[in-house]
Order: sequence, then C-alpha cells, then structure tokens
Amino acid sequence: MIIVETERLTLRNWREDDRNLFREINRDEKVIAFFPYRRSHEECDLLFDYNRNMIAETGLGFYALADRQTDEAMGYCGLAKADLPGILPDGSVEIGWRLATRFWGKGYVTEAAARLLDYGRHTLGHPVIYAFAVHDNHRSIAVMRRLGMQHLQGEDFDHPKVPDSHPQLKRHVLFRTSGDIRETQTRRHD
Repeated sequence: MIIVETERLTLRNWREDDRNLFREINRDEKVIAFFPYRRSHEECDLLFDYNRNMIAETGLGFYALADRQTDEAMGYCGLAKADLPGILPDGSVEIGWRLATRFWGKGYVTEAAARLLDYGRHTLGHPVIYAFAVHDNHRSIAVMRRLGMQHLQGEDFDHPKVPDSHPQLKRHVLFRTSGDIRETQTRRHD
C-alpha cells in the first residue's frame, strides 16, 4: 500500500522484510536520544504490528520511508492522531519521523514530511497538522522550520507520557502548519 511518493522516496505501509529496520530505528541510541527508553526486541515487534495494522485500517500511521529506486526502508515518516488531551484539540493530527543514522544528512525526512503535509492537508482534509519534539532536539526542530511550520510560542509543554525520571526530556516545543487550506491554495495561485 503506497501512500505517497516523491522524486526519491516512497511512503508505504510496512512489509515483513522491513521488520529489522524498524527494530534498528527503535533501539539505536542516536536515533532515540530524545526518548526515555530503548524498546526491547519484543516491544519493537508489537509496535511494528500495531502500526502496520493501523495504517491498513485507517490510512494513518507512521509509514515506512523507502528509497523509491530500491524500495529499501530507511525509517519512517507519518501522520497519526495525536494523543495529547488537554494540550492539543481532540482529533488533532501530528506528523513525526525517525530515520536510521546511515541515512541522516541527505534531506530525506524534509522531503518526505513536506509531501505528507501536502497530502494530509489537501487530500485528507486536515488543515492543521502539529509536530512536537523535545526542546533540545535541534535536528527535528530544524526540519519543522524548513517545512515552514510555526512554533507556537507560549504553548510548549511538558509531555505527560515522559516519566519524571527523565526531566531533561519532558519539555517539548510545539509547532503547527500555518493557515488553512483555502489560504494555502490562494497563495499557490498568486
């Protein structure tokens, strides 16, 4: 199931032969530096199956980000329902990504996320899409800025799912797409 493509990338549902890459990106110390824990082999498999089923059932989830020529999975980039009651409105959609370190620095995440923001807003009809990251995660914040997302000053938050044992990871910055669909379409035609 292909969700979208770009010049270099395919965003699609996960296949069984992607399982090892999924384990890698969820256990690599550099990739998950801003998360409070590494997942075990079994936890990675459960999350892999959950995510694959969610994509098949709803069309939303963290899609496999693959090389368009070789179809090799490199990580993920996706749109999912945000589960942050009291912080984001009910029904909010977030964009998120994770990439194996050997693929860093090539612009893959920005390319994939830009295409997904367009898809989410114009095809799925979500005029506002959120992104958030630990306040010290400068790499992800730089992607959000390259995508033209707005930092919602004064709305940064302590993530309720980050345990108190990791205070350095609690504070998150909050970004969102700007404008509504009509406004974006008008600007494109000017």
